[in-house]
Amino acid sequence: MWTIPNIITMLRVLLIPVFVVVYFLDWKWAHQAGAFIFWFAAITDWVDGYLARKLQQTTPFGAFLDPVADKLIVATALLLITHTYASVWITVPAILLLAREVYISALREWMGQQGKHELVKVSFTGKAKTMAQMLALIGLLSETEYFMGIPIYWVTLGYGLLYFAAVLSLWSMVIYTLAAWKDLKNT
Repeated sequence: MWTIPNIITMLRVLLIPVFVVVYFLDWKWAHQAGAFIFWFAAITDWVDGYLARKLQQTTPFGAFLDPVADKLIVATALLLITHTYASVWITVPAILLLAREVYISALREWMGQQGKHELVKVSFTGKAKTMAQMLALIGLLSETEYFMGIPIYWVTLGYGLLYFAAVLSLWSMVIYTLAAWKDLKNT
């Protein structure tokens, strides 16, 4: 259980309260610091997976904890941006993304119990959704439009990527549902 990848994954879970506290601090760069913590947590997701494979330290505990850690920090970030922006234009795609995560997690759990987990393994569309979602959240969390006087339009890009992630999310949900459809309808 105490492998380097598992420790990194647990660090990601422990970063969640730090992320929230920093984001709500009453200082000028709080949201940018929170976005940095979120970015760091997103990078640890890649690092722990890479190390698990490279060091041959994959474990059942890591296979369980890694997606849970991902979903917890993403759900936290989605809640923070819905609070910050208090807009239907952020809330609707955030709810779609959260609902999809709950649905796909339940579908994968159920298919695993049927011995057919391979039918709903992570697809390219799911990975693309995750990348767009992470970049959108970093941009929206940071609320940065200018960096040292140079326009970078992070928030504008964040809005676009959030909607792109929501579309990919719905599309991947359809793909996973179709892959499992035969088993779903026969129950």
